[in-house]
Amino acid sequence: MMSSFIPGLQLSRDFYTQVVQPVVADVPHSAALIGPGSEVLAFDTERSTDHDWGPRVLLFVAPHLSAQVEAALALRLPDAFGGYPVVGGAGGTHVTDAATWFTRRLGFDPLEAATTLDWLATPWQRLAEVTNGEVFHDGLGVLEAARSALRWYPPDLDRYVLACQWRRLAQQEAFPGRSGEAGDDLGSALITASLAGDLVRLVLLMRRRYPPYAKWAGSAFARLTATAELGEALSRAAAAGDWRERQHHLGDAYRRVAMLHNRLGLTEPLPATTRGFHDRPFQVIDAQRFADALTAGITDPRIRALPPIGSADQFCGSADLLTDPRLCRAMTRAVLGL
Repeated sequence: MMSSFIPGLQLSRDFYTQVVQPVVADVPHSAALIGPGSEVLAFDTERSTDHDWGPRVLLFVAPHLSAQVEAALALRLPDAFGGYPVVGGAGGTHVTDAATWFTRRLGFDPLEAATTLDWLATPWQRLAEVTNGEVFHDGLGVLEAARSALRWYPPDLDRYVLACQWRRLAQQEAFPGRSGEAGDDLGSALITASLAGDLVRLVLLMRRRYPPYAKWAGSAFARLTATAELGEALSRAAAAGDWRERQHHLGDAYRRVAMLHNRLGLTEPLPATTRGFHDRPFQVIDAQRFADALTAGITDPRIRALPPIGSADQFCGSADLLTDPRLCRAMTRAVLGL
């Protein structure tokens, strides 16, 4: 039986074109599907339709027009479209102005110059939500400008975040072997899975993709081109039955990621080979040398002097913090001294 599922992005695009746009045609506006929701990142499936999913549009207008437009939409828009109930707002629309929406979602307005705090306090998931999805109409000229400004980190912050991700690997890369050698196979497996997750996020960052939160990280990685063999190495490492096998597959993954680093040209080429961990029988990539090389290439002394802990995603795993821009900014400011 063929599925009747329609991806949410397509559904919302049609909803805007056929239903919302005629109502607001005479009102200067911008319209999009950005922000929260699996459909924004095109990860939605039929399973997604069971909650908070359906035709919807984020509509931006001048602040003094919000109430008027919202009232008109509530009166004229249907309760369902394409066989699905509309979601939230005035007949499936959320009416706001750009500065208010971006500030609530990100903690700052990207139409103003973004600061180091703005970049490092904004979780990757939020940056992905704003730079993905689709703009249906940009009559106000605000959405494409904001999305362009957030497309990727400025060069020095790019190097800083990549360096901090390599440093996360450096802190644990010898532990799968050490735990396994000590008889703690569960610990070895847990650390290997953690390292695989950090490698996935590192590669996404290298390819200039903001890593989504954990549920979609593997899906985002799988969509990258030319990463199938790396993905197989990571899967084998995570599924391996003993620490030596894990080390073998992690070593394969490390070598591939090191070669990817060299192709970026952000530093002088570094040997993409594993090596012994001091005089212990554990093979590592010595990830700190990649972090050091990236840090040395940072030209802004203020960024180079930041503590080597990175953005909010890299030093905090609390979903309660990462989904609250106020808390995220307060924590980042305190931790990084910004």
